[in-house]
Amino acid sequence: MRVTISHPTFAGSRVASPILRTERLILRPPTPADAPAIVNYYSLNADFLAPWEPSKPRDFYTVPFWERQARDIQREFEHGSAVRFFLHPNTGDPRIIGYVSYSQIVRRAAQYCVLGYSLGADCEGRGLMTEALRESIRWVFQDLGLHRISANYMPHNRRSGNVLRRLGFAVEGYARDYLFINGRWEDHVLAALTNPAWQPQ
Repeated sequence: MRVTISHPTFAGSRVASPILRTERLILRPPTPADAPAIVNYYSLNADFLAPWEPSKPRDFYTVPFWERQARDIQREFEHGSAVRFFLHPNTGDPRIIGYVSYSQIVRRAAQYCVLGYSLGADCEGRGLMTEALRESIRWVFQDLGLHRISANYMPHNRRSGNVLRRLGFAVEGYARDYLFINGRWEDHVLAALTNPAWQPQ
């Protein structure tokens, strides 16, 4: 199910800023008012997420940082360079339980983006990320009209690899020392999903 709000448009197109709903989740871009909930999500999961993410700036776990980030995320969407969602339970619970991003959007002959995501430790093993990605990928392919989504994961991150396989991502390669994660260079498996229904817009 897709719900959208009317403004702003996406890089001058008719695509509206998205609010996506699944059976158990609401996915929406953040506003500055979400900053305390975002700080709470990352603070509660700091140790859990640390092995999989780059080192954080000094003020990452502060409300002012995320108030600024929310405005930057809005500008990214307006410029057509990225779409970033935070995941909320579809129950009226104001908590944030995860994050999904489609960044580095390239148009013209490429029509692709890069996927990133995280989920809170207490929400793993319930299929929530698969649910969030299935709906947001549908939106990226149908509403944004992109042709390709790249996603990369560390070889020992089996959960991430399993999620991508369930969604149809194909492994395309292996990159040594690909990203600087948690203080060290890490190898990554390179995977991608293409849009079989893509049409020029």
